Amino acid sequence: MADGSAQFNFPKEEEKILAFWREIDAFKRSQELNKDKEPFAFFDGPPFATGLPHYGHLLAGTIKDIVTRFAHSTGHSVERRFGWDCHGLPVEYEVDKALGITGKADVMAMGIDKYNEECRSIVMRYAKEWRQTVERAGRWIDFDNDYKTLNVEFMESVWWVFKTLFDKGQVYRGVRVMPFSTACSTPVSNFEAQQNYKDVSDPSVVVSFPLLNDPSVSFLAWTNTPWTLPSNLALCVNPTHDFIKFLDEASGNTYIMIEKRLSILYKDPSKAKIKVLERMKGSDLKGIQYVPLFEYFYKEFESTGFRILNDEYVDDTAGTGVVHQAPAFGEDDYRVCINHGVITADGFIPCPVDESGKYFDIITDFKGIHVKEADKLIQKHLKGMGRLIVQTQINHSYPFCWRSDTPLIYKAFPSWFVRVQPIVDKMLKNNAQSRWVPGFVQEKRFANWIANARDWNISRSRYWGTPIPIWATEDFSEMHCSAKTGKTMRRVEDVFDCWFESGAMPYAQQHYPFENKENFSKGFPADFISEGLDQTRGWFYTLLVLSTHLFDTPPAKNQIVSGLVLASDGKKMSKRLKNYPEANLILNAYGADALRLYLINSPVVRAETLKFKEEGVKDVITKVFLPWYNAYKFFVNQTVLLKKEFSHDFMYNGALKKSDNVMDRWMLASCQSLIKFVRDEMTNYRLYTVVPRLLRLIEELTNWYVRFNRRRLKGENGLEDATQAMNTLFEVLYTLVRVMSPFTPFLTENMYQTLKTFLPKDPKIVDDRSVHFLDFPEAKEEYFDDDIERAMSRMQAVIELGRTTRERKTISLKTPLKELVVIHPDPQYHADVKSLESYIVDELNIRSLIVTSDEAQYGVKYTIEADFRSLGAKLKKDAVKVKNALPKLTEEQIKEFIRTKAITIEGHNLGEEDLTVVRFFESSENSLETNSDKDVLILLDVKRYPELEQEGLAREIINRVQRLRKKAGLEPTDMIHMYYEFTQDMNNALEQVIKEQDETLVRALKRSLEPISSKKAADEAIIEEAQEVNGSTFNLTLVRD
Repeated sequence: MADGSAQFNFPKEEEKILAFWREIDAFKRSQELNKDKEPFAFFDGPPFATGLPHYGHLLAGTIKDIVTRFAHSTGHSVERRFGWDCHGLPVEYEVDKALGITGKADVMAMGIDKYNEECRSIVMRYAKEWRQTVERAGRWIDFDNDYKTLNVEFMESVWWVFKTLFDKGQVYRGVRVMPFSTACSTPVSNFEAQQNYKDVSDPSVVVSFPLLNDPSVSFLAWTNTPWTLPSNLALCVNPTHDFIKFLDEASGNTYIMIEKRLSILYKDPSKAKIKVLERMKGSDLKGIQYVPLFEYFYKEFESTGFRILNDEYVDDTAGTGVVHQAPAFGEDDYRVCINHGVITADGFIPCPVDESGKYFDIITDFKGIHVKEADKLIQKHLKGMGRLIVQTQINHSYPFCWRSDTPLIYKAFPSWFVRVQPIVDKMLKNNAQSRWVPGFVQEKRFANWIANARDWNISRSRYWGTPIPIWATEDFSEMHCSAKTGKTMRRVEDVFDCWFESGAMPYAQQHYPFENKENFSKGFPADFISEGLDQTRGWFYTLLVLSTHLFDTPPAKNQIVSGLVLASDGKKMSKRLKNYPEANLILNAYGADALRLYLINSPVVRAETLKFKEEGVKDVITKVFLPWYNAYKFFVNQTVLLKKEFSHDFMYNGALKKSDNVMDRWMLASCQSLIKFVRDEMTNYRLYTVVPRLLRLIEELTNWYVRFNRRRLKGENGLEDATQAMNTLFEVLYTLVRVMSPFTPFLTENMYQTLKTFLPKDPKIVDDRSVHFLDFPEAKEEYFDDDIERAMSRMQAVIELGRTTRERKTISLKTPLKELVVIHPDPQYHADVKSLESYIVDELNIRSLIVTSDEAQYGVKYTIEADFRSLGAKLKKDAVKVKNALPKLTEEQIKEFIRTKAITIEGHNLGEEDLTVVRFFESSENSLETNSDKDVLILLDVKRYPELEQEGLAREIINRVQRLRKKAGLEPTDMIHMYYEFTQDMNNALEQVIKEQDETLVRALKRSLEPISSKKAADEAIIEEAQEVNGSTFNLTLVRD
């Protein structure tokens, strides 16, 4: 499919691959090929189709696609069904916005049936765009056999789940103070409230409450929700706290509060003009009555309320130590008022706020006003009453509605609950039975969340959702789940929270238990699920609650948790701020493979955050794909060259005798090691270790193997050696396309379509039309060679140190240098480096290599350095002692540390994680430049020697010819003549180089560089351009053969 002679456009080529997949119905065919193999169960969490997919969806989809593709290629049948979350607030919110619906009255006027039809009409609004984007991103998943939470079969299974819990006594109706969305007119669950905290500024006020029997003395209570004050029924203090009654001399008022918090009244309490009149404990204040702020509920609670209560939930870190109690608007308030008899569980609870967050008419001073808007009005009212003592603002973190992005309030509301607290221990046990990647999410974040779990509010007082199948009498004294008693009952109006539906998807997508019992039992728990970190308080959680209740088992055996994708500035991606490039623009500009690899080779695969940068996607193309593709293109071109030079049609020969060439053996060993590593790590779902290793092999292939074996691959050592090298190169390329195919499905398919033409037919392959029909390769253990991999790793280290030393001294690799000294104490290291001497000499362009352990001869010294930030945290004050002792260590002590990796300093046992050995060079010889890593030290002679200058200039000339060939669009197989003409003195020193270094030039360019006078008049130049080398200018002309 790939045209080796054309400029490769990755996104355009991906579009061709998509068309090819559609043409052969590739996904369906792949499923058919594996239908009778061992099942691998995968559950896909359902998104809403009321919005377009974003990077979080693409990230999760890519992880799911990689794992399921790998499972398919390792001999499994993998059902991959897409799912849609169709009910709930996201849909209703969009309809409300479109129709201008502001509350329940508007819905009732319209009719619930018509309202729900509007919801149904927009549920799949962006389904087409979702499918297009998901397919464009390279994900193979079944959209035609998807599941939708609005399907009757799905809802029937949801009812079965609920009835099973109901019959077990795990469902109850209760009045609870819960997070409440006034924008959506419904309570939300505690875990939903945890999903969208924001830093906001709210009122912070201190209000006075005069004592009923002595109005000259007032309690001072603090709140940051002034809107709850009209519903105040009591004040609460901690019985153990120390309180004072004091005279404020400036105002003449007498107050009671905790002494520790006087700073809320006075900037510097030590200088405050106050007189302490009395000290008492909080327990001494219990039962004291006070004058209500408002009269709205005074008559109903005169006998039980408006007095001081005791409870230890009140702390002394904020406020005044006196907390006002509005039981309908605070969980602790409700509990404390119940416990002290202010209210009763089945009695009247003042909750004068409607579902849209506005006061009822009973709050005459503020009726019809939204509570958040009333904050300022209430403060003004209290100020007029002389009851507002302190009025400031406080910055704090506050929960917002995850759907409408408006502030939540806490409000008492009758709802349906599933019991969670009684099964916490079982949930923790089941959580521990599954594998989480990364593990800290399971051990810390999720386990901590479960340990503190509260009963789950599963009902929503909305309309578009699966109805809750409970019929009850008017007073709820009798309730039944799908039963007949003869009494007049009505179905409760509430619908299920959409999280209950998505948590039930393992059963409902199969219509279990009404159908597919065998399929379900084979695929539950799932082998694999994956979502973002936020779903530890969402889908992951609801799955576990229901699977524990129903089967006492985890919902999945393996779970990959991804992190959050942020904008490049570290902020949340925002359509309003336009602080990120749209996903489809990135897909069209760089292709899906580049985006996929960028995302999965980032911190998000370790459940950390990623600051998305477009440059990062671009870098994948320039640093990974182009070198990889160029190595593939080089292979294809060399097959043409072999045909031209040797009349040889290259075909891969798996039975070819094992190569004696060390580079071949290393590359094949690395390749097989990679296969084993990827199999092992993917089996353990550690994508974050797999991707770097894959990229390392690509880098070893492109920057080491091809670079070091160009002459062999071009046939300069004869056909037999060229065939051996080409066989190696093909095997690595063919292995890479199969190993990388789950990660970069498009590019691997593109390369495979050409590579497969060099393979003899394999009768074991049923269908070879796509790389995604092939099995994942098995490691050939006979190729494993730890010795060669070790030796090559050491060679690479020496070369990398040499390259960086040249860069540091701005000396081009084309400039020959005289000598490189490699210093290491291990004789095996010497043997490894010497065995690969020719590669080091050639790559670093040096004339001699010395490998030695004689550090004294070269003036090598040792010292030890420490990271004192981490050491300080570990050793505290003793870190200074260790720091002062380091310079006193002898070289023998340091060498012993290198050998044993342990040392005792000032009584502390330290290791490699604490200390770093630094070797340095002391010599009067300034032509030697040193460089080292943690293992080896090199000395490079950077002095320029005249006898080496000519060879360096010859390399510069070769470089100019190669650049001009590329500019002319020539392929490596195109044979040309090269002519030069000096525009200055004909006795130019550079012309002498051309003549004397002819052998070097011919070896690289295949032909001599000739003077322009040798060019025939009839020869037409392909390209002609002035060149400059070492201050000399000459014209370079290329003529086709």
